[in-house]
Amino acid sequence: MAESRMSETSASYSPVTGSDKKHYDKTIKELLRIMQNSNRIDYAYDLSQMEMADDLSDEEVCPIQDSNTRLYTETDVTLPSYMVGHTCTEPSVESNSPLVNKLNLRRARNTSAKVSSILSSEVHDIYEELSKIYQKLQKERLSQHEYSLQLKKREQCLQDRENMLLKHQATLSKIKGVEEIVHEKFGLMKEQHDAEVKHLSEALKEKIKENKRLKSSFDTLKEMNDTLKKQLNEVSEQNKKLEIQARKVQSRLENLQRKQAFLTVQKCKDVSQVLREPKFFKTEKAPAPIKAKISTNTQVYKLLTVLMDWMSAFKESGNGDKPFCTDKLPVNCVQEKCAKVLPIIVEQFEWMPFVNTKLHLSFMRFTYWTLVQIDATTQSTLTSTLRRIGDETFKGVLCNSAEDNGTESKSKSVAFFKSNNLPLRFISTLVVLKTVTQVDYLAQAVDSLCMDLKNDEGRSLFLEYQAVPIVVHLLPVTNRGLISSVLDILLQLSMETRFLQPFLESCSTESFFRTCAVLLKDPKVDVQILEKLSIVLQKLSKVRSNKKLFDAFNIPQVIQEMQRTANPDHAFLVINLNSILFHLGFTKIKIISPSVSTNHD
Repeated sequence: MAESRMSETSASYSPVTGSDKKHYDKTIKELLRIMQNSNRIDYAYDLSQMEMADDLSDEEVCPIQDSNTRLYTETDVTLPSYMVGHTCTEPSVESNSPLVNKLNLRRARNTSAKVSSILSSEVHDIYEELSKIYQKLQKERLSQHEYSLQLKKREQCLQDRENMLLKHQATLSKIKGVEEIVHEKFGLMKEQHDAEVKHLSEALKEKIKENKRLKSSFDTLKEMNDTLKKQLNEVSEQNKKLEIQARKVQSRLENLQRKQAFLTVQKCKDVSQVLREPKFFKTEKAPAPIKAKISTNTQVYKLLTVLMDWMSAFKESGNGDKPFCTDKLPVNCVQEKCAKVLPIIVEQFEWMPFVNTKLHLSFMRFTYWTLVQIDATTQSTLTSTLRRIGDETFKGVLCNSAEDNGTESKSKSVAFFKSNNLPLRFISTLVVLKTVTQVDYLAQAVDSLCMDLKNDEGRSLFLEYQAVPIVVHLLPVTNRGLISSVLDILLQLSMETRFLQPFLESCSTESFFRTCAVLLKDPKVDVQILEKLSIVLQKLSKVRSNKKLFDAFNIPQVIQEMQRTANPDHAFLVINLNSILFHLGFTKIKIISPSVSTNHD
């Protein structure tokens, strides 16, 4: 039965259930009851054997107690309360008597011996079964302990994972908040970017339109330039042909004059031979017109007298060894001599048709240099004289000359301003600009001067006659129609030629910069005039010595103000103003396209 119970227990026991524990308790109770019965039966036998127990020592008793104790402790089974009380109270009867103690010890020994002898087989089986149960319980306890450790490890892992998950959730919440902020900022940046792109696109379109407009203007100017070049070439060829024809006509005229003189002499000889008795008054009648002409031109002697007195005064002043120069003479002396000479010069215009044409240029040069020497005070006293000089130079001189026989008359004329000879026409134009006040005369003279400056000979004459002050004097006039034409003259001289540097030196004067400052400060000046003037000032700003003149008349400050208030559509003017300020060291120049910079220069 015990084997079957053990087999069933070993087969069905995985954990110890309540029914199994009750079964074990019942078995232990039966074992205790059997032991009590055996104690009662053998009580008498125990008394007879008490003497034999005197020789026993405590060492023999302890093993039995230890074995019993080992039996109960090794089973690790909790007994019921009534059994515990019975087992505890029974040995405590008369515990104060040593004899009783010895008796109990002997009884326990004998009882254990008897029990072991009587119930050895059954107790052994129960003991083995309980040992097996104990071992199983120990194994179960160890397995449960290991399982509890595993559970604790799993719990710790789960706790760690939970903490990590919480951290991840907190991090994700933060990331979500940051993501929302980033999305908002990204939206704002995108809106700003779209606005900037739109603004830049509009600016680019405007720049493209402006570039197209400048390109079309440049193409138009290029076409006009090509057309003007063609016209200039045609006019040059025509001029050459006309010069050749003029030379031929001049040579033919000289031949005819020689022939006429020869025929006149031959006729006189024939008449003298035919008339054997010539009359005295007839012989003196021929030179009479010449005498009359010479007597009427008495002003030429006055002119020669003034010039000789002028040179004598210069010699007497001790400067005879030095070259003759009006700058070395006293100012009053020069003004006085010029005031005396100019009225005489006016009288000489009517005699110019009767003198050699080669003398016309010398006469006009003398007139021009005399006009250059006089100042404003002298001009105010010679207003009528200067007006007559201007009229005669502009219109020319026309005279009727009588022949020797007094029957025929021919008209002779001299053209100064309208002459085909470039040097004579050029110096006459300068005289007209110096003396005339009528706007129509001035406009024609400026146009003629502008045409003559298209070739190198005209530019050379302009610099030779120091004509910059005369041209600059026309800039502040009330009639604004002449300003553009005068600036065209300055622009032609500002071109990159061998005459540019001398021209810039002649413009580096206080009067020129003063006039430019007045024009720049005038709010009514047209933009085209400012553009032309800015080109000339740009050339002058490259000369380092001119920086003092720019600063003296506050031109850089005026240009900076113009640059600040300039219309962005006037790109040509703005670029020239930037270039002037850059050359003067007031600002950094902007980067411009090569095509635009070429057009400006």
